Amino acid sequence: MIKLEPIKSEKIWGYELWIASTHPNGCQKEFLEAVGGDYPLLVKIIQANDTLSIQVHPDDEQAVKLEGEGNRGKTECWYVLDAEPDAKIVYGIKSGYTDEVLAKAIEDNTLEQYLEYVKLQKGDFVFIPAGTVHAIGGGLRLLEVQQSCDLTYRLYDWGRGREVHIQKGLAVIKREGMIPVAPFPGNFDCEYFNLKTIESDKELVVENKAIDSGSKNPCDWQLIYIISAENAFISSDPSVEKTGVASEEIYAVAPGEKITLTGKVQIMQIKAK
Repeated sequence: MIKLEPIKSEKIWGYELWIASTHPNGCQKEFLEAVGGDYPLLVKIIQANDTLSIQVHPDDEQAVKLEGEGNRGKTECWYVLDAEPDAKIVYGIKSGYTDEVLAKAIEDNTLEQYLEYVKLQKGDFVFIPAGTVHAIGGGLRLLEVQQSCDLTYRLYDWGRGREVHIQKGLAVIKREGMIPVAPFPGNFDCEYFNLKTIESDKELVVENKAIDSGSKNPCDWQLIYIISAENAFISSDPSVEKTGVASEEIYAVAPGEKITLTGKVQIMQIKAK
């Protein structure tokens, strides 16, 4: 078991914490060495004090076509850790408009009328398949689980003057696979990852049931994110004194390893596919 230390990246709208990453743009070397290679997921905490740009990400096939071999797409999801009143996101773009209409709206700074907005509350879950137009609004703190990819096509930036990627962005837009935003259902499964929340106020044993405890496949590692903790402790070895845990910490658990949590905790179990 490894407690992973975040890598902070300041942004004009707030900041990101890359809390589980082997991606070259923000690699936790201890994690990379432990898993033995490229871990297919990237986990972040996003603190949005202002609205992010309108973005879209390619899927696996499009990433290779547009950016070259060795690239993967970006399907992602958000779990809302905190939300100010009336906080919202852009989740999708209205159908029925040609690329030419949308491109002109981007150039004229009038894209807002074509966007779909959804209000968020603490505990909500948003699934963002590759190709979904989206943006995080101000006043949100999110746990983001995504494919390990740093490809973003910025469609629109609210007139802030940063570079936009109109041609590539419009080329990868999709409207398939979106699901209604709602409180996290307790378990979520897609092609790239599985998420599960567990709550306990006594003793919680979590086992990474990999068939081969000596596996060299990075996917056989799993992540335990601490959503909340009160007088909580963690241990992977009964003979070793337990250490305290706090909200927003994340632990990488090796194949075949078993960890024990005591106290009042809520965790997110994250598994790659």
